[in-house]
Amino acid sequence: MSTTTQLFTVLGISAAVSTAAHAINVQPDPQNPGGYVVAKADIEAMAAAKTADPMYQVWAQALRTRDNAVVEAIVPGSATNPENVQRAQRVFPQQQWDFLTQMAAPEYTYTRFLRAIGKFPAFCGDYSDGRDADAICKRSIVTAFAHFAQETGGHISKDNVSDNPLGLEEWQQALVHVREMGWSEGEEGYTTGCGQNDWQNRRWPCAPGQGYFGRGAKQLSYHFNYGAFSEVMFDGDATVLLTNPALVADSWLNLASAIWFFLTPQAPKPAMLHVIDRTWVPSQRELNAGIGYGFGTTINVINGGIECGEQNKYKGQPVNRIRYWQGLAHHYNIVIESDEEDTCWQQTPYGSLNLEGATDVLYTNWEGDWGYYADRPGGYSFECKLVGYQTAYSALVPGDYEKCVTNFYQSHAGWPQVRVSDTLPSEPPTEPPVDGVAAWDAATVYVQGEQVSQGGQIYEAKWWTQGDDPLNGGPWQLIDSGGQSEPTPPSDPVDPAPGDGANTWDAATIYVGGDQASKNGVLYQAKWWTQGDDPINGGPWQRANN
Repeated sequence: MSTTTQLFTVLGISAAVSTAAHAINVQPDPQNPGGYVVAKADIEAMAAAKTADPMYQVWAQALRTRDNAVVEAIVPGSATNPENVQRAQRVFPQQQWDFLTQMAAPEYTYTRFLRAIGKFPAFCGDYSDGRDADAICKRSIVTAFAHFAQETGGHISKDNVSDNPLGLEEWQQALVHVREMGWSEGEEGYTTGCGQNDWQNRRWPCAPGQGYFGRGAKQLSYHFNYGAFSEVMFDGDATVLLTNPALVADSWLNLASAIWFFLTPQAPKPAMLHVIDRTWVPSQRELNAGIGYGFGTTINVINGGIECGEQNKYKGQPVNRIRYWQGLAHHYNIVIESDEEDTCWQQTPYGSLNLEGATDVLYTNWEGDWGYYADRPGGYSFECKLVGYQTAYSALVPGDYEKCVTNFYQSHAGWPQVRVSDTLPSEPPTEPPVDGVAAWDAATVYVQGEQVSQGGQIYEAKWWTQGDDPLNGGPWQLIDSGGQSEPTPPSDPVDPAPGDGANTWDAATIYVGGDQASKNGVLYQAKWWTQGDDPINGGPWQRANN
């Protein structure tokens, strides 16, 4: 039995997405000095704009689930079974299940198989565009069994009568193992990374004494996969399976975990369902890498780094999968189209594709956007971007974009403190403009050269500023009727006692984010670009020890 590779493949590259700034209103947070508040409507609009490609909606629909109370009422032959379950019963009835599971572990049953399908309406679901839903359902089930035979099969020769007295074909020997060989409940295993102070453990914390070794038809492994699967099965609650991973072996989850994997894109890898039903259209880079339609691409999706490529042409794992698929396809009269390949030795593994700069590939994980935005506080974007590696936040999970922007799992070191609110702080009434120059607005970002009116006079920004009242000077200079500015006031006297060896603050010096200066024996640190702003007054300064 082979051990399944980790569900999320690290590609180490960023998606080629537009860097154009989205409209966003960022204001100082009155509830958190030094933090910021943004409007929930802005956050939702940004997430929608970044996932506007119709494929994101297709992926989200494929991962829709039914309530577990509905699923657990499913039994073979019931007239109340969901429509996709009834289709599965029609194209793959109980006798076909029995035919392929004569060597299977007792934990795998036809009822549990139907419940696993019932959890996900997209598996064996309907199509409104003329595609043959029954044929796609049948091919999906047969494809799954070909992989089951490799992942959890007996692998016993038909001629080995002592171990295989029924003379079963190897493609009839699926689901023999419900737990990874060599492991049993009560043993801690596959706990690499558990207990570390990182975002994976904040989102999917390991439970004491539990092991996350392979379980179920797809041999689900590692705490971050148990946690992610648990969130799908239990309304966002990762702890159910992290504290009781044995459920993936001893309940209908042993087959649901495989259906979930079958439907989940590991972008840029497509979901296996969408390879089979041709919802997925390979990009030119994928076609150039030999990746197209057929069973071979499902191997690349599952384990391409180990089983695909010419160097693996005669390797046991892919050779077995292909034999099992071909035997099953022949038995069930699956038609192989002329543009399909059963093999993947001619394909570049997905993890080896060079996708740098690709514009025709979609990704499904959010990461903080570290681009510089001159018109936003501190130059921060206050946005997230799509990337091609696993992060704490999925583009297919509702609410994860907001969690990314607020750095909910603390995965972006140095990210500003952001709070999302339905309503932003009320703005003070504005003054009428002076000579056509709009009144100063505390929430607006101004850059060098921009003018505002305040107190009946016109001021001009000397540098980037937000929230600094022009009446107080600092980044603002008064423009008189002749267009001349006020004389610059003299610098404050030098503080004789700098803190912690830092230089004394100087009103004429320019400081950038991270620079330190002392004033009256107290050490301060600049939060962003500043000149002339007294650290004692806060604003762009915070105490260095805060």
